[in-house]
Amino acid sequence: MAQRKMLAIDLGASSGRGIVGSFDGNRLSLEENHRFSNDPVILNGTMYWDILRIFHEIKQSIGKTVIAGEKIASMGIDTWGVDYALIGGNGQMISNPVHYRDKRTVGAQERVSRYIDPQELYEIAGIQKLNFNTVYQLAVEDPKRIAQAERMLNIPDLLNYFLTGKMCNEYTILSTGALLDAKKRDYAWSVTDRLNLPRRLFGNIVQPGTDLGELLPQVQEETGKTNLRVMTVASHDTASAVIAVPSREEDFIYISSGTWSLMGTELPDPLINDVSRKLNFTNEGGALGTIRFLKNIMGLWIIQESRRQWKREGNDYSFAQLEAWARECEPLRCFVDVDDESFAAPGNMPERIRDYCRKTGQYVPQTVGEVVRCIYESLALKYRAVVEKIQTLKGKPAKVIHVVGGGTKDRFLSAMTADACGIPVAAGPEEATAIGNLMMQAIASGEVADLGQAREIISASFELKHYEPSPDRNLWDDAYGRFCGL
Repeated sequence: MAQRKMLAIDLGASSGRGIVGSFDGNRLSLEENHRFSNDPVILNGTMYWDILRIFHEIKQSIGKTVIAGEKIASMGIDTWGVDYALIGGNGQMISNPVHYRDKRTVGAQERVSRYIDPQELYEIAGIQKLNFNTVYQLAVEDPKRIAQAERMLNIPDLLNYFLTGKMCNEYTILSTGALLDAKKRDYAWSVTDRLNLPRRLFGNIVQPGTDLGELLPQVQEETGKTNLRVMTVASHDTASAVIAVPSREEDFIYISSGTWSLMGTELPDPLINDVSRKLNFTNEGGALGTIRFLKNIMGLWIIQESRRQWKREGNDYSFAQLEAWARECEPLRCFVDVDDESFAAPGNMPERIRDYCRKTGQYVPQTVGEVVRCIYESLALKYRAVVEKIQTLKGKPAKVIHVVGGGTKDRFLSAMTADACGIPVAAGPEEATAIGNLMMQAIASGEVADLGQAREIISASFELKHYEPSPDRNLWDDAYGRFCGL
């Protein structure tokens, strides 16, 4: 077959890029055509996403495909979850979307609990309790903005609206915010009604692979003539990344490793019971009827924010330098709970790590390498804790952990994960989110049959790195006991 070319717009919490995928029927190849920083903007004490800059950068990526003479058949957008914009009756945004790390959600869970019991909310939505879930953000939204609004659009739906003029709510991204009944896979009206959220805000739910049509004439004018079709993909970035897990087995554990570590497994139906609620697991929508049963773990954000702090102090260390220094340090001296609230907000992360170690009576890391090693080892031990919980809930042992996404570049962390968990790790592909985005477009076009075939194509197209647990794991078992006692 002739090569099918598609464009994936992959937006993360710290950067975005456009990636052109070429599919010949057997293999997929990638070429990045645009990359940009995604920086929040703080204005009058509120942290916003610079959504108009993001839209500008998306148009730059589209325009570059036109300049290069590439005949792009389709494009899709995936982003982080939970955040949204409100659209007024005139079709315009009421304000820039607020960042999920903004302080407005402090205390939001307590506010929502006045209207709906947290246990009941979990039984309906099956979503992990996090202050920034969409349901909590909407509960603390300015009532004047709610009164003005006609629609609520999550970030990828908003950007698709900017491109095509069509408003819809894509299932996988919508599922991240505790607004859906997980079992019915429709709006949880019993939740939204009790929070006095007008039903008009919530539009038609569409599945990944829905054709939204061509670009608006004014977008065409800016980017150049192109006949590409805009498609919904699995538009939550983790949902796209899970498509790209190159497993040939139905039962697998994955870590989508980036700013966040999303660790879980794929199920045909939600798993909602007292145990999953107490362990705080989430049931998010996946592609083609699947459920992503997972936990959100504070991932490489802690490393990224530490690096930003050192840069503010005049030391622009590369990630390779940080890893090299960490390798030189004595192992397993101190740990942190990476999900502790003290690590959630931007700021002086290395000092917060030292404070945590002081308060818990541990060795306090002094050097840059010791701080980085503490973070890596803490992540690996957190992964072990989650693996054990997944195995308990499913009643099946894990044979392999698939690590996908940008975190696969951290070979030291992947090796630690194998050692800490006592399970082999297969790392790759690195560009999992973009690959899943592109494969969903190929499935929607009819050129790929299903998830199974998509994963076979991905396995044939991209090399994996394999890590086996070290024979001597006694030190890690001892460290895990200390970690669990924090």
